[in-house]
Amino acid sequence: MTFSMISHWLALAGTVLTGVAAGYAGVALQAVLRVRPDRGGAAAAPVSVLKPLHGAEPGLYDNLRSFFEQSHPTFQLVFGVRDPEDPAVAVVRRLQAEFPAVEAQLVADARVHGTNLKVSNLLNILPQTRHDLLVLADSDIGVPADYLASVTAPLADPGVGIVTCLYRGIPRAGFWSRLGALFIDDWFAPSVRVSHGFGSSRFGFGSTIALRRDALAAIGGFDRLRDTLADDFWLGELTRERGLRTVLSDLEVTTDVIERSLPELWSHELRWLRTIRSIESAGFAFLFVTFTFPLLALGLVLSHNRWSLVLAGMGALARLVLHFRQRRRRREPFVFDEIVLVPLRDTLLLAEWAVALTGWQVRWQNQVMYASGPGPAQSGPQAPDKAPPSQARYFH
Repeated sequence: MTFSMISHWLALAGTVLTGVAAGYAGVALQAVLRVRPDRGGAAAAPVSVLKPLHGAEPGLYDNLRSFFEQSHPTFQLVFGVRDPEDPAVAVVRRLQAEFPAVEAQLVADARVHGTNLKVSNLLNILPQTRHDLLVLADSDIGVPADYLASVTAPLADPGVGIVTCLYRGIPRAGFWSRLGALFIDDWFAPSVRVSHGFGSSRFGFGSTIALRRDALAAIGGFDRLRDTLADDFWLGELTRERGLRTVLSDLEVTTDVIERSLPELWSHELRWLRTIRSIESAGFAFLFVTFTFPLLALGLVLSHNRWSLVLAGMGALARLVLHFRQRRRRREPFVFDEIVLVPLRDTLLLAEWAVALTGWQVRWQNQVMYASGPGPAQSGPQAPDKAPPSQARYFH
């Protein structure tokens, strides 16, 4: 093969790469623009909220307070910790004193039922719940006053298995947390919108899982998830296997982004990406097309023709419009330096994606895990950075 032929094929590959990256940016922008928040009807049936806690991260008081301030007529809050000396206990006690009219219990139970400590916590607090509608939400989630009414309304349909919510990031710790918020707002949420727009409902997020007690019992309860990574996703997947639908609520909640350094951010996002890979390995291999700016740059380097330049310009514009549309929808002010942060965010994502392909090890709280599927976990003092298919291993 001659040098000219090689140049021709590289130029063609570059043009295709630029077109694909620009095309995805355009589709993602359209998916975001199509969102018309309409929370529909509001449910009035009693609700029990399960809140597993671990530590008192920044923003915990405000996030938990938003659950005490619900406008729903009848609800119960059940908080769970493993250690009665956990710093989160003081936050819950403070809120119980501030809102004496709200039914709120705190359970401190050190029993471990499996290798997933969050699910162990849920198993310990579930017996304290009184109502047939259940809502699970992570500790770093903040919600509007009509949250419970909105997310439980679809459960009136017996064909619905779970209701889940997208979320937006609230940076709490400077520059690196700003980049972390962009991971959520500019990449993760639009990618879910794109997937949902093409008919997929294979998701479930820790920001919110609302379901009926009978649906939970039908899948074997939380006990089915005791040794499972990505328990939120598999809670939805098990209900879908029983023919029940997953509803993506129009309501959007918030989550705190607290990473203060690149290593903290890298570790957190690598866990997310490897978890995504464990759930959908084939689709994960093609995620690189969603990292707009570095893909456009690579396409231009390979092709260096005017068609690629036009496509790259269109893709870059769509990517920036998507970013600032997200900011406007959240009523956040224009910040000029984010024109630079957006390409940096995409480039960091591409690097993380590449590393996520090389192994399964992730870190979460005080655990080292091997994110390779929903099967039974195995514990041990040491393990290689490769795990057999269909297993999620945890090491304390």
